[in-house]
Amino acid sequence: MGTAEGVLSAARAELGVRENPKGSNHVKYNTWYYGREVSGQGYSWCMAFVQWCFHRAGVPLPALTASCGALMRAAQAAGCWVTGDYRAGDVVIYDFPGGAATDHCGIVESVRPDAVTAIEGNTGAGNDASGGQVQRRDRPLKQIVGAVRPPFDGETEEDDMDVKRFEELWLEMRRASQDNDSSAYSQDARRWAVDNGLIQGSGKTADGESNYMWEDVLTREQMVTVLYRFARLTGLA
Repeated sequence: MGTAEGVLSAARAELGVRENPKGSNHVKYNTWYYGREVSGQGYSWCMAFVQWCFHRAGVPLPALTASCGALMRAAQAAGCWVTGDYRAGDVVIYDFPGGAATDHCGIVESVRPDAVTAIEGNTGAGNDASGGQVQRRDRPLKQIVGAVRPPFDGETEEDDMDVKRFEELWLEMRRASQDNDSSAYSQDARRWAVDNGLIQGSGKTADGESNYMWEDVLTREQMVTVLYRFARLTGLA
């Protein structure tokens, strides 16, 4: 599989493409999807554009379809449909006022608190859902029904990590280092530091010894405390 950035790179390279002639739905994305020249009053191509970009990037979608509604239902069945926390690479499905339940689609490029910027096919200032061009459009979140989020290379469950989860993992990592395990080469230095009061234990280990947490991280606060103790020891403070 490819990456979200690969999909976006494929989409960005198409910005400015127009159907020819105007109003014909005749574009290479339809030609690719249907396997033949599509001319005259052919088929709307917002989804064909999305499918083409994902195909170019090597990222499979849950269904090969030119229908926004069909892709939405396939994503729901596949467990890759989301209705919030949109991200770059998501395929957003829109519901514009007065239209069908699933009017249009695009590929999210960036996200703001109240809107997304997406790259879309078959859009334009005069017609959001059939404007005949590949454009970058800003869309309010209220117009988004939801989004397809396919698995990209390098993504794991930890991609959903928030600050709380990061802090939990950080503390878990530190706990593994908060003991007296250490290398033999530092034995004399460690003994000297303890004997001269530069390093003091923090609690006890399981066997009742003072816990010096030799392999744990050193904060700036701890660093200046050690330096101050050394200055006191050598008569510099």
